[in-house]
Amino acid sequence: MTYQQTIAAAGEAISTYGAKWDGIEAESAARMRLQNRFLTGIDIARYTAKVMRADMAAYDADPANYTQSLGCWHGFIGQQKLISIKKHFGTTKGRYLYLSGWMVAALRSEFGPLPDQSMHEKTSVPALIAELYTFLKQADARELGMIFRDLDKAREAGNAVEIQRLQHVIDNYETHVVPIVADIDAGFGNAEATYLLAKKFIEAGACCIQIENQVSDEKQCGHQDGKVTVPHEDFLAKIRAVRYAFLELGVDDGVIVARTDSLGAGLTKQIAVVREAGDIGDQYNSFLDCEAVDAANLGHGDVLISRNGELLRPKRLPSNLFQFRSGTGEDRVVLDCITSLQNGADLLWIETEKPHIGQIAGMVNRIREVVPGAKLVYNNSPSFNWTLNFRQQVFDAWTAEGRDVSGYDRAKLMSVDYDGTELATEADARIQTFQRDAAREAGIFHHLITLPTYHTAALSTDTLAKGYFGEEGMLAYVAGVQRREIREGLACVKHQNMAGSDMGDDHKEYFAGEAALKAGGAHNTMNQFAA
Repeated sequence: MTYQQTIAAAGEAISTYGAKWDGIEAESAARMRLQNRFLTGIDIARYTAKVMRADMAAYDADPANYTQSLGCWHGFIGQQKLISIKKHFGTTKGRYLYLSGWMVAALRSEFGPLPDQSMHEKTSVPALIAELYTFLKQADARELGMIFRDLDKAREAGNAVEIQRLQHVIDNYETHVVPIVADIDAGFGNAEATYLLAKKFIEAGACCIQIENQVSDEKQCGHQDGKVTVPHEDFLAKIRAVRYAFLELGVDDGVIVARTDSLGAGLTKQIAVVREAGDIGDQYNSFLDCEAVDAANLGHGDVLISRNGELLRPKRLPSNLFQFRSGTGEDRVVLDCITSLQNGADLLWIETEKPHIGQIAGMVNRIREVVPGAKLVYNNSPSFNWTLNFRQQVFDAWTAEGRDVSGYDRAKLMSVDYDGTELATEADARIQTFQRDAAREAGIFHHLITLPTYHTAALSTDTLAKGYFGEEGMLAYVAGVQRREIREGLACVKHQNMAGSDMGDDHKEYFAGEAALKAGGAHNTMNQFAA
């Protein structure tokens, strides 16, 4: 509804109760309705699912329409990110939030900092989803509140043109609420546990759930060693559990991201059940590291499998885990991805050990031979040494071209001594265009960085602490933070406003009229930052 229609609807509701509601203003109620567009997390999930599906279709039409996100570990961080995006780009289109299980473990667990091994409380993840959306909704309420104040000023000045302009702004207001790609790890248990937790995600507002094919109780960060995968049927049961959760809650177009860690996972906890030769269980087992045995060479307690009439002994470790053959990672990734897409997943996540477009494209092209249109969510991970990786990629490319690289030591390319060289400049150019190039060449629909704000918080705090407790003293904060906030137009410099003081004043006036005791008067020190 338009602004005027919302006022009319509120007025109709108020008039039903006659004189006893005379103190309730229709326009004030309408403003509060518009400032709280999403009444439940399900409302958010339904809205953002449609946004994400439309973006996926736009990418299919043109890979230049890829999307991006940054991982945020607190509602305030997510809010400031979206406020910044609207300020600098005028729209949130194509920009999402990523919710990283790694950051929940490291920053949000009641146990304290934990590694990314599914040891944190599972309920802390949907709690963060709800928190992020609370802060994004507050960003809407705050911005609309300022527009309403400007509208009141225009009315007082009798400026009809400005009144019309502001009403148009209100009617076409773009929300800060965007899709969240939410990390459910390996599902925190069996398929029923995954279903129950997925419902909590969706009820908190998640339209997109990412799940990985590791064993829940052995789950590791994608960039750590010791990863253990599960047979496809186990993983597909969890994908179906998430889909049922979406359907039960009426988010029919919810998005599932199936992540495979097989590229770096050399172990499995289970030998898959085989019903007939060549089925998915048989294909999974075909990657096991086995040796042929005969009855005379059987050891006590040996585990055997039969394939094509031959007895094979899979290599079993002291941990009771079974080992895959070396060099099978990419083949397992391709099979994982095809199987997931054929059984209800919408997007893929291939966890790689380096950001190499050729490697990613090689796997995606194989997947697309079977499932045309397959596309990825890709982790532009801080676990990669981007500088060293891309300098080495340029070094290798120049070597293959026959160019002279004698002035560079490949193993030491991270050195500051190479900054400013032609090779370093070329590497930085490739890093700058990595997302665009990978979206075009490797099927990457969504680029995310899992834990960037973990690192930015550490870096900015280190910079401030070094100066403030050193020779700079108070100048470290003034020059390094406040002066930059003012000059770069950060709304947060007015921290009272950002925390909701002006919205509170508006409400006090709605509730108490002239008797309202408001905080935003002449003596509020926030006025020192008036534009």
